[in-house]
Amino acid sequence: MAGGFRALSTGKIVRAVLFDTFGTVVDWRTGIAAAVREFSAAHGLALDPGAFADAWRGRYQPAMARVRCGERPFVLLDVLHRENLDDALRAHGVDPGALGQGELNELSRAWHFLPPWPDSVPGITRLKDGYVVGPLSNGNTALLLDMAKAAGLPWDLILGSDVTRAYKPDPAAYRGPAEYLGVDPGEIMLVAAHSADLAGARAAGTGHGVRRPAERVRPEPGRRPRRRPRARRGLGPGRRIDYRPRGAAAAIGIRSGFTQV
Repeated sequence: MAGGFRALSTGKIVRAVLFDTFGTVVDWRTGIAAAVREFSAAHGLALDPGAFADAWRGRYQPAMARVRCGERPFVLLDVLHRENLDDALRAHGVDPGALGQGELNELSRAWHFLPPWPDSVPGITRLKDGYVVGPLSNGNTALLLDMAKAAGLPWDLILGSDVTRAYKPDPAAYRGPAEYLGVDPGEIMLVAAHSADLAGARAAGTGHGVRRPAERVRPEPGRRPRRRPRARRGLGPGRRIDYRPRGAAAAIGIRSGFTQV
């Protein structure tokens, strides 16, 4: 169970490559905006789909922070998403109590069915040849299972945050999967689009040398992306990795993350 690369960050042979999901493997903004657009039209609401998607997602980290600091017990990300939906609606002048709760529950489940980035499935498939692959996500297991089925993500295993009962960047969220896999945390390599996630992995002793490009490479019509990902040199001589829009398989060859052994 090793692909022949050593993580520079830990000095250990990489045995598993685990992925952040929201923004790294799947395009949450496009998926949520589409669901909000349909919901808004069906209910005669004047919601800007992209802006509402951002507002809903913007409550994600503060909600998890209240769990991490002990302000509230651990609850599934599904619960937080549903609570955050109500809060986002109120912030946009919409009373969630005036809407059907079943319909709101269904809208909240849009987080289960997000579209993958174009290279995610083929990239992860390539990595399966030499590594255990799976999500290392704040999503709960049922959410990640639905996502994998809908997007065709070829995971070897799915361990949601409800298994470790910890949200990143809590060190337990990174170390828990290593325990279940029977490997050292340093033998896991995290692939993520977010610097804070990679920093959390580093602090927990997990390999962290692979960074996917920033989110929002598919802007809403009329919106400009925050930045365009750049090409980087891969592991093979003279190879170029084009990160437009993403490079899951290619990410494993970033020189800053691995050395061949």
